[in-house]
Amino acid sequence: MFKQLTQLVQQYGNDAVVKNNAIPNEQNEAVMNEASSSILSGLQKMVSEGGTEQFASLFSGNNAQDSSNPAVQKLTEQLTGNLGNKFGLSNEVASGVAGSMIPKILGSLIGKAKNPNDSSFEISDLITAISGGSGQNSGIMEAISKYGGQFGLDQNADGKVDMSDAIEAVTKKSGSMGSILGKLFGK
Repeated sequence: MFKQLTQLVQQYGNDAVVKNNAIPNEQNEAVMNEASSSILSGLQKMVSEGGTEQFASLFSGNNAQDSSNPAVQKLTEQLTGNLGNKFGLSNEVASGVAGSMIPKILGSLIGKAKNPNDSSFEISDLITAISGGSGQNSGIMEAISKYGGQFGLDQNADGKVDMSDAIEAVTKKSGSMGSILGKLFGK
């Protein structure tokens, strides 16, 4: 997952970092690396501190791109602080970089995870990277199941995403949706 995240940071960091005169050119790569690691560590911290519903809310509609979403705000604030502390950037510059990049990166990351036609990135990859493969997977899945119907994972239209949806999708062999649910539920 870190590779895909880094690619998104490179993609959206060009305007926010490379073309930003307030950031010395020799720091461009380090600033973008910090953005990648801040997003991943921020999501991990959010989940480890009991914020699974906050994380799962990113999967609802376009919440991952909404700068007023509490999860997006938390990650933006974390990156702003890290850029200021590690690179001596003013709060205004660091906030501008973080505010420009975080919503775009999260929106693209979550969009790829939700897209059944994009096999480059799976929801299960995101969950494993964030939880470190720990027992938190079930808590994350419970939270995501609340939002699952909103991005097509509720196969039997019972209002929740659970093993019956995974079994139904895998049994139907409904193309990539079956493979997503199969991977999502460890089948």
